Formats: sequence, C-alpha cells, structure tokens
Amino acid sequence: MAKAMKNGAVFLGCTLLLLIWNCSTKKDTFLNRTGHAMSTKYNVLFNGNIAFEEAKEQLDASYEDNFWERLPIEPLEIEEDRIPLPGQQLPDEGEATGFEKAEEKAVKSVQKHSMVIDGYERNSQIDEAYLLLGKSRYYLQRFVPALEAFNFGIENYPNASLYRETKIWKAKAHVRLQNEELAIETLRSVLRSPELTEAEYERAHTAMAMAYTQLDSTHRVVDHLKKSTLYFEDPSQGARNLFILGQIYREENKIDSSNMVFDALTYMKKIPRKYKVHAAIERAKNYKEADSTSMIVYTLQDLIEDRDNRPYLDELYYMAGILELAEHNEDRAEYFLERSLRENTRKPFQKSMSYEQMGELYFNRSQFELAGAYFDSVIQIPIDKNTKRMRRIIRKRESLNDVILYEGIAKRNDSILSLTEMSEEERDRYFAAHIEDLKLKMEAQRMLEEQNQANLGLGTFTANSQNYDTSGKFYFYNPQVVGLGRQQFQIKYGQRPYGDFWLVSQNPGITQGLVSTENEVQVDTSALFNVDFYKSQIPTAQKDIDSIRYVRNDAYYNLGLIYKEQFKDYPVAARDFEKFLEKDPIENLILPAKYHLYKTYEYFDEQQSNKYREEIVTDYPDSRYAEIIKNPKSLTERSNDEDSPESVYKSAFICYEEEDYQYALTTVNGALERFQGQEIEAKLELLKAFLLLKTDGEKAFEDKLNDVIINYPNTEESDHAEAALEKLNQMTEIQND
Repeated sequence: MAKAMKNGAVFLGCTLLLLIWNCSTKKDTFLNRTGHAMSTKYNVLFNGNIAFEEAKEQLDASYEDNFWERLPIEPLEIEEDRIPLPGQQLPDEGEATGFEKAEEKAVKSVQKHSMVIDGYERNSQIDEAYLLLGKSRYYLQRFVPALEAFNFGIENYPNASLYRETKIWKAKAHVRLQNEELAIETLRSVLRSPELTEAEYERAHTAMAMAYTQLDSTHRVVDHLKKSTLYFEDPSQGARNLFILGQIYREENKIDSSNMVFDALTYMKKIPRKYKVHAAIERAKNYKEADSTSMIVYTLQDLIEDRDNRPYLDELYYMAGILELAEHNEDRAEYFLERSLRENTRKPFQKSMSYEQMGELYFNRSQFELAGAYFDSVIQIPIDKNTKRMRRIIRKRESLNDVILYEGIAKRNDSILSLTEMSEEERDRYFAAHIEDLKLKMEAQRMLEEQNQANLGLGTFTANSQNYDTSGKFYFYNPQVVGLGRQQFQIKYGQRPYGDFWLVSQNPGITQGLVSTENEVQVDTSALFNVDFYKSQIPTAQKDIDSIRYVRNDAYYNLGLIYKEQFKDYPVAARDFEKFLEKDPIENLILPAKYHLYKTYEYFDEQQSNKYREEIVTDYPDSRYAEIIKNPKSLTERSNDEDSPESVYKSAFICYEEEDYQYALTTVNGALERFQGQEIEAKLELLKAFLLLKTDGEKAFEDKLNDVIINYPNTEESDHAEAALEKLNQMTEIQND
C-alpha cells in the first residue's frame, strides 16, 4: 500500500514537471505546440468568442432600423464621439462590455500562448486571436487599432485558415475609415482565391457592396448584392441584402423587380421575422392601380392576426390604412390609422407618419382644426426637424392657422349676412327652431348627468348594507360593492380630478371632507330661450353690414390664394375664388381673382379656364393680365420699360447692392401692392427678406424666408429661401457651439 502511494506520488510529480516543462513558449516541441493551442482554443479564446457573440447578439437586437429609408448593409450605428483620434483615450465607462471582454481574452491569448520561434508562429490558434482582437475593436468603433490587428494577422499568418476572412474584415475597416479604394482592392484579391468558400464569397461581396455604397455607385452595389445572395450561408445578412436590393430597385423605378424581391422574402422561412413582415409592407408601398388591393390588404391582415407580429402592428395598420385611402375608403383608412397610433410605442418616425396621415385625412375633409392638432403631434415628436418632409409639415401647419382663421371668418360672416337678409317672420321661425334644438340638447345633457350621478352611487347603500352579493368573487367584479365604494369616497372627499396629489386639502370642492354646495353658481338661461334676445344681436346699421361683407369677401379671396399657391388644391381654390366673385367682390381684386381662376382651372377644367381667359382679354384689354395672356413673352420684351415689374425689381435690387436699404424696401413694398398676383411677386418677396435682414435683423429675415417658402412652393425663389434658411440655421448652431 505504501509502495503504491509512493509510486503515485512519483507519477504525479513527473506529470507536474512535464506540464511545467511544456508551459514554455520557447520550446518547439509537439507537446508544447499542442498544449498551448489547446489552451488557447478551449480556454481563453472559447470564453472570448462567447463574450463576442453575446455582445454581437445584443448589438443586433438593440439596433433600430428605419425601414422608411434604404437600410445600411451592416447594422452598426456609428457614434462619432466614440471614435478616438490618434493617441486619444476614451473615458472609462464603468463595467466592461462584451466586446471589451472579448478583446481582453484575445490579448491574453497572444501574450500567454504565442510561440514565435525562429521567426515563425508555432501556435496554430494565434491567427484566430488576432481576428477576434480586430473584430472586437471594430465593433467598439476603434477602427484604426482594429486595422492594425487585421494587418498583423495577415502579414504574419499568410497560410492560416482564417487568412481570407481576416482580409474581408480588413476591407470593412477600410470602408469605415473611408478608404474605399483600398477596401475594394483587398476584396478583389480575396475573390480571386481558388480556395474561396461559399461563406467567404458571400461576406466578400457584402463588403464590396458596402464599399460601393460609400462611393455612390448604385449599379455596382446591385451587382454585388445579387452575388452575395447566391448561396445564402448567413440567412440574416442574406435577407438584409435582398431587402436592400428590393429598395434600390424601387428607387430606380423598377417596381416589378422590386416586387419580385419582396415577394420572395415573404415566403422565406429561415430568416429574421422583421424582414418577412417588412417585405410585405414594402410590397404594399409599391402599390399600383393594376395591383389587387384586396389581396395586399388580406396579406397585411393575415400578418396582423399573427400574435408573433405584435411588434410590427403599428406599421401593418398604417400600410393597411394607406391602401384603403388609395381605394378611397376613408372610413376604413381612418380606423386602421387610429389603430396604428394606439399600437405604436417606441418608433418615433412611424408614429410621425401615422399622425401626418391622419392630419392629411382631416385636412382633405376640411376639418382644419383636427388636422392642425395631428400636425402639431408630428412636430412634437423628437425627430430631426431639418428634413425636407418636416419643414413641409411645419409650413403646412403654419398655413393652417390662416386657413382656420379665414374659414371661420367666412362661415361666421356668411351666417350673419344671411340673417340680415331674412324677413322678421323668417327670423322668428329660424330662432324658434334653434331654441327647440337647444332645449333638446340641454335635456339630453341633464339626463346624462343624472345617469352619471346614479352610476356613482348605485342606490343608497351604506357601509353596513347587506344588499350586495357575497358569493366570494373578487370584490371589484361586483358592481354593487364598487358603487358602494364610489359613494363612500364621494361623501368623504367629494369630486376629485384625476391626477397626482388628489388628497391635498386645497383641492376645489373639498371642505373638511364634505362636498360644499353653498357657492354653486346659478346660471340664468332664460335669455337662451328668448327669440328677441337673438334678434337683438343682428347688426342693422348699413356700415356694419358693409364691413362684415368686406371682411367676408377678403377671407374668400385669401382662402383661394392659400389653396392655389400653398396647398395646390385647385378645385377648392376655384370654389373660393368663385364665392369671392359672387358676393359683391372688392373692386381692385376682381381682375386678379379672375386671372387666378383662369390659371387654376387650367389644371382640371379647360372650358372654365377659357371662359375667364376671354373675360380678361375682352373686358380688361389694356391690363397687364390681358397682355400676359395674349403675349406671354411680353414681360421679357418690355423688361426695359421703366414701369415694368422687372425694371422696378431691378431698380430695387441695385439699391440693395448699393446698401440703400430703406429706399429699396420702400420700392419693394410699393411694387408688391402694384403687382399682386403676378409672377414677379415671389422675387420681390425674396428680395424683401434680404432687405429685412439688413434693416430689422435675423428674426425678421427668418420669418420672411418662411413666408416665401410657404406662399411660393415649388418655385426657384422657394428653393433659394430654403437654402438661405438652412445656412442661417447652420451659422446659428456654430455660434451656439
């Protein structure tokens, strides 16, 4: 027994000595090479790769794609403040991330297990350590150190199994550092390799597409995306590449090709769900009149009913609503859009799209206050306000203030004027009917309030009442018990508004825990049921009636201008201009209104356009409007006429250049009154904006630029105003920084 124990101790000692001997990284023996390779692979790198994969999964899960734009090929959000300059260290952010742990393990593998003997690496796992080191640094957005790791692995391990994969990652690092040409050269050398695997082929072409995306070479991006999906070794990246391919086809107006790609994605099984769902949505975005709307809506509804698609319900409902709008089913569209807003929780851009579409829906129904409320909701969402879309929404919302104002004036003054034209008997009948309607509404309101009070108490239960069911159900399921609780709460605390701090004693209506009714205000409603009360409000003086009529007519003219110039809603613009002409129009605006009708009807009613054309030419032959209609080139031909709009503008512009700003501003203001409604108006307004910058400062300049953008959309002057406004905003940001 003792001998056996002695032999065991000797064996254990020899084993320990052998292990210590084999721990050396300077001895090129089979045991050393095998020991360090095994330790590297199954210990340090194993843990490093686990940390890397977990961090990568977390990164992919947290990345939010904006499917309203072309997706980036690699889902990695670059944070500029995380990219250090050479020699700069990022501040310590506390606990190490998964990528930092992976980097640490890779460095440990090299430091403890690298076996460089006679200039050659004898540990077959070190190339993988350098690859892991570079990948970790890449996702930490330290692209220069990542490139150094990739280069070291490539230069020192040219025969390693991961040689081509390391070169692909090197190329991706070059793309991130905006060295696209170097990236393309590196990838071409990879693709020429006869030993290229299918997975490497896919990754190399994906990286090629990334490089050409940076170079804005769309046809090459398409070519490499198509090649990258040939084998589909990586279902997630392959599906993403296909999705981007479908988006590019749509950008190029190749709708059929785009539909083929998105249709293919919807039928794929082993790809992330988000690509399948959004492929169906993108297919719906490609809707054309020739498509079967019912089939597309059915597909969307089928996806809506799948519980696994709950994260995408806001987008699915939105697209269903858009398709219903395309089919002029406004009620169903409104239902789907409202559902989209209720489902939306964490996608600001999608929420803004749903709010915007609801605003457009109510705007088209002429429910401008509701439309304005929805546009306000869009503006309040924390997304970039400097995009063209958001600037358009902000301008439209501001324009709605004028529409709401003028629509209210027109409606109110029309009602007043119609009352002034009634006989006494007609007024009596009109107000008697109004009073009866008012009584019915007030009675309905009284009954509703009584019902609400009854619901609060549900009878005269007391705290000791035994009139409620005690069958053992959860007590909030019993309406009698709930009613008793409400009654007792009301007796003790009175009517309390919902909200925080409801128990504070200063709440209105609370006096020592009892409801006080001593200070209730009694409203005398007798006048509301008196016909003479209403009749006494009708203006009778002719000057008051004329003033109301003038304001009403001015409102219709301004509404016509807004709908024509800002909203491009030509039928509604024509309607308001016609109303203006029908109702004792303002004399000096009759000819401009007819000219606007001539131009407005050109878009949808040639016969009416010709009618107003003939009226202007026949009734106002010497007017500038008639001259423009008969000879459109007359403005150019008469540009040297001192009294022409062009000459007046040129004179004002010369004064502006000579820094005589006040005189130039006076000239511009006079010209705007004389040439109202003519094409020169936009140029004059833009010049006025720059004059206001010199005379009144940046705020007046900014306001006038916005006016030009709102009132003269889709014009060269509007484009210049947008560019000037953007430059002003940039200068303001620089000054603030």
